[in-house]
Amino acid sequence: MIKINKKSQTFVLSVGGSLICPDEVDTEFLKKFRELILKKVKQGNRFFIICGGGNVNRRYNEAARKIAKVSDIDLDWLGIFATRFNAQLMRVIFGALAYPEVVIDPTKKIKTNKSIIIGSGYIPGWSSDYDAVLIAKNHGAKTVINLSNIDYAYTDDPRTNPEAKPIKNIKWKEFRKIVGNVWKPRMNKPFDPIASRIAEKYKMKVIIMNGKNLENFEKCLERKEFLGTVIE
Repeated sequence: MIKINKKSQTFVLSVGGSLICPDEVDTEFLKKFRELILKKVKQGNRFFIICGGGNVNRRYNEAARKIAKVSDIDLDWLGIFATRFNAQLMRVIFGALAYPEVVIDPTKKIKTNKSIIIGSGYIPGWSSDYDAVLIAKNHGAKTVINLSNIDYAYTDDPRTNPEAKPIKNIKWKEFRKIVGNVWKPRMNKPFDPIASRIAEKYKMKVIIMNGKNLENFEKCLERKEFLGTVIE
């Protein structure tokens, strides 16, 4: 079990597309996620929610590659627009309570009194994880919470390596040996290698946890003990 000690009222979330639209839009998850975020906003918290592309991204990438030889840059663009589509859905379900536009450029500081700001992918060469790290840097948040469909990051891919072990706490130097230094479209890593490099540079903490377990996620927000991987 892990406990966050540092209090913060600004949370940056990288929400995997696998949670938003695993095969079809997961309305049950989104309804409960929305309720939890609104509950925490009423308590004075602020959220930047960066949406990933997930299966929407993968399906369009696979379709393009079956039809023609497509560059990595163009595959990245397909993924970026998948994140933007998911982000628009996320923005819409929060309605007037959210910043009225999806934040595309994570390098710009958003000035708003809204407590919910939705973001998406930006340009080829990095993932929505990278966007979340840049937004955290530009808005003074030292922690990024990565919500995906896994309980922990592992020492290797547990689907192909039965010896892979779950990680509870790890330093950036060791974590980056696991994920490497190169980003490629459709890459299946617990956290983007480029985002990892930047997070280490700015001494950020990244938490990886299963977003489907909203009770556990709430414990994390409340700085209680939770299940997940902490990288710092």
